[in-house]
Amino acid sequence: MSDGPRNRQDVGRMEFLLTLRRRGISDAAVLRAMDEVPRERFVDADMVGNAYVDQALPIACGQTISQPYVVAYMTEQLGLRPQDRVLEVGTGSGYQAAVLSRLAQQVVSIERYRTLADKAKERLAALGYDNVDVIVGDGLEGAPDRAPFDRIIVTAAGSTVPQALVDQLTEGGVMVLPLGSPNGPQQIVRLTKGEGGTLERHDLIAVRFVPLLPGKAREL
Repeated sequence: MSDGPRNRQDVGRMEFLLTLRRRGISDAAVLRAMDEVPRERFVDADMVGNAYVDQALPIACGQTISQPYVVAYMTEQLGLRPQDRVLEVGTGSGYQAAVLSRLAQQVVSIERYRTLADKAKERLAALGYDNVDVIVGDGLEGAPDRAPFDRIIVTAAGSTVPQALVDQLTEGGVMVLPLGSPNGPQQIVRLTKGEGGTLERHDLIAVRFVPLLPGKAREL
């Protein structure tokens, strides 16, 4: 039937890409990556019908999968190059890592909840995204044994920029992260690391993210 679930999903994907363009996403490589990665594979079964709606959706462990526009926007702000090594803090469902994997050489993604990390690994492996390494750890500490990174993206909001992440960024590298209090205003910030560790800051759009928490989760 022409109006079946598969057809509706295809229409949803077309509208999804048009929405990204209308909202200002113009990088052709980012748009191609957003088109290539099947978002429905990264949401819970009862949310598949809303996979291509431009909104955040709940996932396990009280976390969320960010709305498509925010994923595309933060990815575009990274200015990824094919040779880049990327650190992602906050794997979640694995969707952002999947998008990054289409644009960079290697992605290391840290998740504090083992449940989320294990599920993300399964999804990424099933899709053949073999340049993503998901590890369970404290995102505030980064991955010093894998550093340095050309790009760092943080998908949870902290009140300050974690110094450990700055230290793991290459000179000339870019970090994109939301900053702000859990119950107050938050905004995406782009930081470029200069000589001697200086940071050039650009404040971007207002957002709403789950809080960036220290340590590994004791459970889940």
